[in-house]
Amino acid sequence: MDTETEMEAFDLGPACGEVARLLGGIKDDQLAGPTPCPEYAVREVLAHLVGLTVAFRDAAAKKSGPTTNTPPDAALPVLPDDWREVLPRQLDELAESWRSPAAWEGGTRVGGVDLPGAVAGLVALNEVQIHGWDLARSTGQPYAPAEASLRASFAVLTPPPAAGSGDSGGSGDSGPAPDSVFGPPVEVPEDAPLLDRVIGLSGRRPDWRPGE
Repeated sequence: MDTETEMEAFDLGPACGEVARLLGGIKDDQLAGPTPCPEYAVREVLAHLVGLTVAFRDAAAKKSGPTTNTPPDAALPVLPDDWREVLPRQLDELAESWRSPAAWEGGTRVGGVDLPGAVAGLVALNEVQIHGWDLARSTGQPYAPAEASLRASFAVLTPPPAAGSGDSGGSGDSGPAPDSVFGPPVEVPEDAPLLDRVIGLSGRRPDWRPGE
C-alpha cells in the first residue's frame, strides 16, 4: 500500500453484502472443491471468512484478546456446522462495526499485528472482497463488487513505487505492498477491467477456473 495515500473511513457494507449474497449459492458438494488459494478448499475459505469477520469486527472496537492476537495462519481454519447462519450475521456485524468513526481513529490490533485503525479497516475490506472473488470463482457464481470498493482494494494492494523511480503509478517490480497477506502480483494488462487488475494484484490469475 502507498503509505502516502490518505486513508479515510469507508463503508464495508457493499463488499460484505456481495459476499453474503454468494453464500446461498454454495452447495454442500462444493465445499471440498478447489479455490485460487492452493492450500484452501471452499470450506477453508469460508472458515477463514468466519474467523476474519470476528477478528476485524473486534479490531474496530479496539478489543484485545484471542480474536485479535492470533495470527491467521496459526492453524488451518475449520468450518463450523452452522456457518450458513453465522457468516451472514458476522458480515453484517463487521460492516456495522466499521461505520463507527472511532474505529478508524488511533491504533488497533488484528492477526497479532498492531496497525493504525484506518489501515485495518481497509485491510478488512480487502480481505472480504478478495475472498469473495475466491468463492464466486470456485462455485461458478457471478461477482460484481461496487466500483468504489474495488478502487479501495486497488489502493491497498498497489505496491509503492521503487525508491528513486519517480513512478507514482504503483506498478512495476517493487513487489507486493508491505502489509499484503496475498501472493506476489500477477501481471494483468493495464486496460483490463478493474476487478481483474485487483485480482492480479492479490496474486491470483483473473482467468482462474476450478481444475486449472
